Amino acid sequence: QVQLVESGGGLVQPGGSLKLSCAASGSIREINLMAWYRQAPGKQRQLVGTITSDFGADYADSVKGRFTISRDNAKNTVYLQMNSLKPEDTAVYYCNAIIDYRAYWGQGTQVTVSS
Repeated sequence: QVQLVESGGGLVQPGGSLKLSCAASGSIREINLMAWYRQAPGKQRQLVGTITSDFGADYADSVKGRFTISRDNAKNTVYLQMNSLKPEDTAVYYCNAIIDYRAYWGQGTQVTVSS
């Protein structure tokens, strides 16, 4: 059974930084695309960014230049470094991964940007 477990969320002031982690565990042969999504209260879940198995990354316009996605294939882990955080970045952040051609979701971690 495959699981994705996120960590690293919390409360941060505007302009601050946080780093989220998402580790995949279980019976895994291959992890292809990994991604981060977020969902703010009353809004639809939106894509934050993606990273391929050969480390090609892409980002939503709203986070370009502030967020960085990386991954460690040896640890089956994807990261989201978030800098220059804004109140509008407040949301539950979810990781998503295509593992052995199936999509899996983490449970989500809350990020709150507030003074």
